[in-house]
Amino acid sequence: MIEATLGNPRFFHRSGPYSLAAVACAARGIADEAELLLEGLAPLQMAGPKEVSFLDNRRYASELDRTLAGAVIVHPDMAARAPKTAMTIVTREPYAAWARVAALFYPVPPPSPGIHPSAIVADGALIDPSAEVGALSVIETGAEVGPGCRIGPGAIIGSGVILGRDCRIGAHVSLSHALLGARVYVYPGARIGQEGFGFASTRDGFLSVPQLGRVILEDDVEVGANTTIDRGSSRDTVIGAGSRLDNLVQIGHNVVLGRCCVIVAQVGISGSTVLEDFVRVGGQAGLAGHLRIGQEAAIGAQAGIMSDVAPGAKVVGSPARPIKDFFRQIAVLGKLAKKE
Repeated sequence: MIEATLGNPRFFHRSGPYSLAAVACAARGIADEAELLLEGLAPLQMAGPKEVSFLDNRRYASELDRTLAGAVIVHPDMAARAPKTAMTIVTREPYAAWARVAALFYPVPPPSPGIHPSAIVADGALIDPSAEVGALSVIETGAEVGPGCRIGPGAIIGSGVILGRDCRIGAHVSLSHALLGARVYVYPGARIGQEGFGFASTRDGFLSVPQLGRVILEDDVEVGANTTIDRGSSRDTVIGAGSRLDNLVQIGHNVVLGRCCVIVAQVGISGSTVLEDFVRVGGQAGLAGHLRIGQEAAIGAQAGIMSDVAPGAKVVGSPARPIKDFFRQIAVLGKLAKKE
């Protein structure tokens, strides 16, 4: 029988316990003064008297009615609905508060400084003494690994690559022709900086075009497992600060992402396309090359983007069109089908 728990101790180290005041402070919320020690966190339906839970989606309000949690993080509109047995931590952003509290109880383990004996570090590589270099990893000449970095087992940090402070590089990642800012997380299996898909067609066949750019990952970028980011050909490929790439994303050469873009799994972005700040792209969407996607545009799952998208636009379908037009057309087609 496998026990269903949040933060199973086999895999996750829990800190604490913490007072209600400390948890409320971490959540950036407001709570009444009470002598309550909280030992962990759990969903509403599983939480006990010494655990904290949260409600963000009103769809699950009935679970709030029945919860046995010692404390709950809630929006001000839902505070009165919490059971009397639960202390409330009130905030206008319950989900963000939950993230902060989860990080309080389950902090990211710090690196264990040092270089594993099986790692290969070339002469001329610079590794900060506070960094951790895992088993069977390779650090090539001219690479620089900053303070507090963690290099997972089997990772390859190519010649000249620079990692800013507190980066985390997962197992079997390969990095080449890349500069990483601070707090960049690259999850296992990602491939960053390889040659892009560039060639000229000749009568004798295909002629590869040298890819002479780099990949720039700015501060606080996260790159999901098995994602690939090609280096630039005529300019750098750039992933803007705070952007999040899901697993299995493909970024072509010369692509530029602005700040805080979100790219969901299995998206493909063709070369030289530019996404401005705060663009959202749903899973399995495909973007043609040499396009500009305006600031805060939202692209639906499985959309096919073949032309520029205006700032703030919401598009779906293939070929993509404004969301209202798309569903209006679907409704018309449904009515026509019923008439036949």
